[in-house]
Amino acid sequence: MHLVDLWLTRSLSMCLLLQSFVLMILCFHSASMCPKGCLCSHSGGLNVSCSNANLKEIPRDLPPETVLLYLDSNQITSIPNEIFKDLHQLKVLNLSKNIIEFIDEHSFKGVAETLQMLDLSDNRIKSVHKNAFNNLKARARIANNPWHCDCTLQQVLRSMASNHETANNIICKTSDLDEHAGRPFLNAADADFCDLPKKTTDYAMLVTMFGWFTMVISYVVYYVRQNQEDARRHLEYLKSLPSRQKKPEEADDISTVV
Repeated sequence: MHLVDLWLTRSLSMCLLLQSFVLMILCFHSASMCPKGCLCSHSGGLNVSCSNANLKEIPRDLPPETVLLYLDSNQITSIPNEIFKDLHQLKVLNLSKNIIEFIDEHSFKGVAETLQMLDLSDNRIKSVHKNAFNNLKARARIANNPWHCDCTLQQVLRSMASNHETANNIICKTSDLDEHAGRPFLNAADADFCDLPKKTTDYAMLVTMFGWFTMVISYVVYYVRQNQEDARRHLEYLKSLPSRQKKPEEADDISTVV
């Protein structure tokens, strides 16, 4: 009995030691894969915090098992295409308070389906590619950016989840329709920005047709007036010619007949 207790005690100690060893290896592995300037921790998955790390670009050595990624308060200027394609477990992505100006077509390729929260607020984003947020299921925060409101932005918002809430937080810094500059996009949503080019084309065609019509009328009026002037001159010329005098023989013949 004593031997059994001793064996169980040693087995338990070995199990605890092995568990500690495995945890130590996992922690060391995660720490060794953590991008420079970032802090990595495990809490419901791998959390990678790169906030206030003076980053000028998104690290390319992000651990594939990253679940929460904080890249806020840096100097990141762009989101390269497919930069997050290997982060298949990513749920939260915070890119707020950077100096990003444009979102490309494949910036979120690979994570659009898994993301639950995307924060792009407080950047310098003026426009995005029309397919930038395709299949994005996350709730997106894109307020406090100098947005240019146009057809592309309208198409993007229509394709996003919670687009009503998102549109309500967008202020048009500039707009294809001048009267909507400085107003919330939701208030401008009644205007069809995508119909504007068609209206512009129709207006340009109308102006062109009116211009041609004016030219034709002007030419006809000029032609008529010019002919009238030529006719008047010709009549005055005929009047100015001396009338032909009758010969004496012609006068005698007329008297005889009478």
